[in-house]
Amino acid sequence: MADLSRTAVVALATAVAVVVNLVVYAIGRAAGGSFLFTADGRRVEVDAVTVAGFSALPLALGLTAVALLASRFAWVVRAALTIGPALAVLTIATMTLPADLDTTSTITLAVCHLTLAPIIVVAVTALGRRARRATAGPVAA
Repeated sequence: MADLSRTAVVALATAVAVVVNLVVYAIGRAAGGSFLFTADGRRVEVDAVTVAGFSALPLALGLTAVALLASRFAWVVRAALTIGPALAVLTIATMTLPADLDTTSTITLAVCHLTLAPIIVVAVTALGRRARRATAGPVAA
């Protein structure tokens, strides 16, 4: 990712997250996960569109914030390297575990959250490198 623009880093990381999580979801489906839970007194299903959206939107928003702020505030990269993966794990405890999903669905969706952690680290690191290069200016030959 070293030669990619900030926009390309965000887009590529988001696309990778969506593809990886859709593969994990497909495996969970094949293993018998129903992905049904109760919300507002009715049964609701986590479908592929939901998995894609919950993978893409928070990741794209967070990485966009890092891309925009990293060149002005070096601490943003360090914070994102901690906060991003922590949120991916924390959302397991706040979203996945409290739902009355079957075991296969719970494990599958937890893995979907966990896959975001390394993707965040790689993307934020790439964005941090780009920001450092941009603030360092041209290198004399």
